[in-house]
Amino acid sequence: MNRPYHEPVLLQESVDGLAIKKSGVYVDVTFGGGGHSKEILKRLGGSGKLFAFDQDEDAWANTIDDPRFQLINQNFRYLKQYLKFYGIRKVDGILADFGVSSHQFDKAERGFSIRFDADLDMRMNQTNTLTAYDVVNSYAEQDLARVLFDYGELRNARAMAGTIEKARKETPIKTTEHLKQVLHRFLPKMKENKILAQVYQAIRIEVNQEIEALKEFMAQVPELLEKGGRLSVISYHSLEDRLVKRFIRAGNFEGDPEKDFYGNAVVPLKKVGGLIVPSKEEIALNNRARSAKLRIAERI
Repeated sequence: MNRPYHEPVLLQESVDGLAIKKSGVYVDVTFGGGGHSKEILKRLGGSGKLFAFDQDEDAWANTIDDPRFQLINQNFRYLKQYLKFYGIRKVDGILADFGVSSHQFDKAERGFSIRFDADLDMRMNQTNTLTAYDVVNSYAEQDLARVLFDYGELRNARAMAGTIEKARKETPIKTTEHLKQVLHRFLPKMKENKILAQVYQAIRIEVNQEIEALKEFMAQVPELLEKGGRLSVISYHSLEDRLVKRFIRAGNFEGDPEKDFYGNAVVPLKKVGGLIVPSKEEIALNNRARSAKLRIAERI
């Protein structure tokens, strides 16, 4: 049996968090296999509307034939701009699942997974020019170290970058397997997969500008949400979750809210409930859900 394009994580919990109104306007900014979108549509009435974003053309094969649905082939960092094109200035809810889809991990030639040997690519939008090959082979050593440290949280990022720099002078590092061989001394047997996953994560985040896109997206949310509208966000690593948590709490990414004349915090969102993580049962069925964290917020 073929694997699904993507098994939606925290499906009921994330859509419940939107508190959907039958006639509301909603956005799924990470369409993927369409699992979350289908659940939202189930809860919408005939006059409701759902917009979805996905920059990966592979996801278009999953489009939903429903007059209430519109799929937009763009990165969610352009959320406000493209909704405005469709005459939408305010919405009742926004859902984001920042995980890489199962399809992207399972399609070997995309170069996302540590399980396959493939060309260094890792582009979510395959029309973009920057690839993992460019990051590994063209970035200055100090920039490569920054990527590995900031986005992979690798303590020996400088040494890794130096090793890559030395190896690529001999011959370009073209494949995931070649990169693994270059970094062999940093991969003790018991931790090999964990460290490789951190390396891949760091390079993937840089290639796709994931942190910049997340910040740009979150900054648009308060203006787009109607008063009482909901934001439901699933993140998978501490870098993302920390930014989401800070923005919900403070309205910025530094963590300290602005204050009015009287010293009262001025924030656009308020959290709804606490942190939600997958159940043991969901993790048993879908191991990729194990690191997911769901946060829900409401526009004040």
